[in-house]
Amino acid sequence: MSMMKEATSKSWRMLTMNTLAFTVAFAAWLSNGVLITFLISNGVLNWTPVQMGTVIGIPVLTGALFRLPMGILTDKFGGRPIFTINLLIAALGMLLMSRAETYSDFIIASLLFGTVGATFAVGIAFTSVWFPKEKQGLALGIFGAGNAGAALTSLFAPTILMSLVAGGDMEAWRKLPIIYASMLAGMAVIFFFTTENRKPASSTRSLGQMLRPLKDLHVWRLGMYYFIVFGLFVAFSQWLVPYFVNVYALPLVTAGIFASAFSFPSGVIRALGGYLSDKFGGTRVTMWVFVSAIIISAMLMVPKMVIESPGKGILAKLPGTVTAVTENSVVVTNPKAGPRTYKFVPKQGNIDKDTKEFLLFPIKEVIQEPVVKVGDKVTKKQLLVKGTTRIFFQANVWIFGILAIIVGALWGIGKASVYKLVAHDYPQEVGVVGGIVGVLGGLGGFISPVIFGWLLELTGLWSSAWMFVLAVTLFAFSLLIKSMKEPEVCE
Repeated sequence: MSMMKEATSKSWRMLTMNTLAFTVAFAAWLSNGVLITFLISNGVLNWTPVQMGTVIGIPVLTGALFRLPMGILTDKFGGRPIFTINLLIAALGMLLMSRAETYSDFIIASLLFGTVGATFAVGIAFTSVWFPKEKQGLALGIFGAGNAGAALTSLFAPTILMSLVAGGDMEAWRKLPIIYASMLAGMAVIFFFTTENRKPASSTRSLGQMLRPLKDLHVWRLGMYYFIVFGLFVAFSQWLVPYFVNVYALPLVTAGIFASAFSFPSGVIRALGGYLSDKFGGTRVTMWVFVSAIIISAMLMVPKMVIESPGKGILAKLPGTVTAVTENSVVVTNPKAGPRTYKFVPKQGNIDKDTKEFLLFPIKEVIQEPVVKVGDKVTKKQLLVKGTTRIFFQANVWIFGILAIIVGALWGIGKASVYKLVAHDYPQEVGVVGGIVGVLGGLGGFISPVIFGWLLELTGLWSSAWMFVLAVTLFAFSLLIKSMKEPEVCE
């Protein structure tokens, strides 16, 4: 890393261009989610759910896998040429997407433009060399705010598609990838002519020396942290749309707005995460993020549900014969003690699972009904009236949405704090270490929706996705606590 003592105006200009380029790149990287969904829902493509999921996920996968080699190349040659080339390769992929006809065409185009996801590793390494250590958290956080490009695609791409096909020509969808290709190519030219190249001090080392940190267990711990804060962010950016549609029966456009509300703050607030990491340390901020996410995911994993359970019944206190049964009482006559009346309330409370009323807490409905009839002989402590209790938890959509947005924002802070740890613990290998950490985070974005689908199939609960979040965050938190006991990585 450069031995510069302070950030200069040139440093901030480099950061501005890095962030702008990454915003464009991230918007293009996740564009398949909108485009493929649009083409299938409008009958342009007749694909199975597996085919759809594969094409949507391929850019996420390739973007993740290319982060390590791109990080290595950035450490070796500097960020200016690598970032430029990466943007141009993605622009070519988008041009191929605009001409895609077969399923294989879509696969190849997605593989090619998906490499733009690796610009994150390039930008992290290129940003870090322009700032002193005490400013790197803020700088990397500002750069990472480019994640907001996902929200921009979710908000504007559907509207652009609808306007393109408004005249009835469904083939006009092909203009959208061309728009993205133009943005990527234009950004590549602007980036190349407005930035200055700089390489870290480690650029003269051999490939083996550069890869040596990958033997360190701490690198893989950082990757696990990033699996949580970035991988799950990417996964839910796509998963929340069908979640809102299926669980809350929201229109697709409304579900998209909720998903954008989740994505946008997570990207923008990353700068705050960088500032907090500079002030309090990356380890401490990451710990706060994990603890908060554990609490909120435990709340979100409780599904919208109606639970029915045996409730309070009424037992006979003496043996006898049932002589009367009314809507709210049972009379049992004992030969010696005479008649005894047992009163009950047929129904208390009223559950309407389709209610539009705002319900914060669960509500209860108690039903009591006689299980005997006139003439029955009963014994002492025999059940006369059966009780049934039903509990309804609405999992209100607004509460769910707000909590999900808070989790997304927390992950945004965590994305900055994890990379603060990368820059702090491996100052000479930010590209390599940042690359492998980015790979694991990107793989989380690809693998997590698959796990969500499997859990949904297994349990029948959409909220099982949050059960997964709780489990993996607890695991990552345990790794973090363990690392805090190791002096060489403590802050």
